[in-house]
Amino acid sequence: MIKFQFLKITTAALIAAVALGSLTKKLQAHGFEGDRFFPPTPLTDDPFAVDELSLPEVQYNPATASQEWDITGSFSKEIFPKFALSVQDTYINLNPKGGPAQNGFSPVTLNAKYQLWEIPDHEFILSVGSDFALGGTGSKALYSYDTYTTYTPNLYLGKGFNELPDCLKYLRPIAFTAVVGYDLYSSYSGPPPSDALEWSGSLQYQLPYLQQHVEDIGLPKPFSDMIPLVEFDMTTPTNRSPQPTTGTIDPGLLWEGKYCQVSLEASFPMNVHSGPAVGGLFQVQVFIDDIFPKVFGHPIFFNDENDNQTDMQSENTFENK
Repeated sequence: MIKFQFLKITTAALIAAVALGSLTKKLQAHGFEGDRFFPPTPLTDDPFAVDELSLPEVQYNPATASQEWDITGSFSKEIFPKFALSVQDTYINLNPKGGPAQNGFSPVTLNAKYQLWEIPDHEFILSVGSDFALGGTGSKALYSYDTYTTYTPNLYLGKGFNELPDCLKYLRPIAFTAVVGYDLYSSYSGPPPSDALEWSGSLQYQLPYLQQHVEDIGLPKPFSDMIPLVEFDMTTPTNRSPQPTTGTIDPGLLWEGKYCQVSLEASFPMNVHSGPAVGGLFQVQVFIDDIFPKVFGHPIFFNDENDNQTDMQSENTFENK
């Protein structure tokens, strides 16, 4: 039943995304640094503090003792210029081998993010922030209400390779994003869990950038709006745990439209401790500032008209040739 519903959600989202994308000739100004657009990817949050809506993100995780389906939704809102707050939660379906299925919500996760340092000419951005997974907010079927709260300070990075010489111009569409965080815990009962280093990243080859800023090689739609990518998502315990680093390598494809983007990735465990089988990820990211520009796409406080003009200039860089 869960798999059938997942297929229905996936099919409907893909149809809607293609229909919306066919109405546009350009991308809007979400997450631009110079000419570079840094999309949010399923496992690596982009470094921009902007208005975003991700719904649904569906993840299939085959594990040793159970099979798991996660359906995640998240919403971000820019509060002050370059500073945003977000909220995220996940509905989890567990199917243990030899036991009854368990369903429920994960603890609610809050996030604060600030764009600290930007160099548009070098397509570089560095941001800081923190996640707060609130203990006691998850479903009793999956989480104890006296469980711990997790604080994760993060660094966010985005870098494009526009400086490469003409002899390497076909490598200029490459872009890299990364998030590095450190899990810290409080309010736990019983033995404390291990602190852990969380590190993820995405390596992208951006076909829209190739077409518009390197050379128009005549790619037709929808291929000219696609971004092949490889992600990794790792966890390294640092104390109180004998476990090694675990994680996944996730190759996939991302399609960009005006009002949304769609991502689809396979998920390969990096070692025997990360799981026995290949999983999958599916995400729809909605650009709510394009759909409701009077409500979203600008900070609540200290909205600067100069920022809006800069956004319009960035938007014009993605005008089709």
